[in-house]
Amino acid sequence: MARLDNRRVAILTEEGFEQVELTSPKEALENEGAKVEVISPHSGRIKAWNHTDWGIEIDVDKELSQASPDDYDALVLPGGVMNPDKLRQNKEAVAFVSAFLDEGKPVAAICHGPQMLIETGMIGGRTLTSYPSLQTDLKNAGAHWIDQEVVVDHGLVTSRTPKDLDAFNRKAIEEISEGQHHHA
Repeated sequence: MARLDNRRVAILTEEGFEQVELTSPKEALENEGAKVEVISPHSGRIKAWNHTDWGIEIDVDKELSQASPDDYDALVLPGGVMNPDKLRQNKEAVAFVSAFLDEGKPVAAICHGPQMLIETGMIGGRTLTSYPSLQTDLKNAGAHWIDQEVVVDHGLVTSRTPKDLDAFNRKAIEEISEGQHHHA
């Protein structure tokens, strides 16, 4: 039996997500037995950003308006500059992410993905990392920012860049296998 059998994981994303920051965690989670669904405000297909240009298109499994946090055990937030910037302006997306944090479900955010966490107003006192350009924003939101390849704080997994994906995926799998974490 794989570590994540019977676990359902949502990947919340918009157009312009960093390609490998979605494809790598998705593959790693599925290899451990998780059922992973790509959730987006759009139906059909959405386009990735691949380093310096547009990348692949991926299928959206469920439109955000049809998705409930209750249907998932964990959440992954890929980065890319455009993706979280669009999502953080979407009240429905912010509420979706907030529900995972509120219930102590594992949340894994990489690169610019933690930008989405700021909008929840729920990261004060939490320790995390991100793409370096977000550190001031995260500190201003009350988070303790550190420069490490992966940081775990009560089920909240964060990493800096695609070069940290191995550590990010490993810790995301570990936290998801542990289940809910209640933050003090």
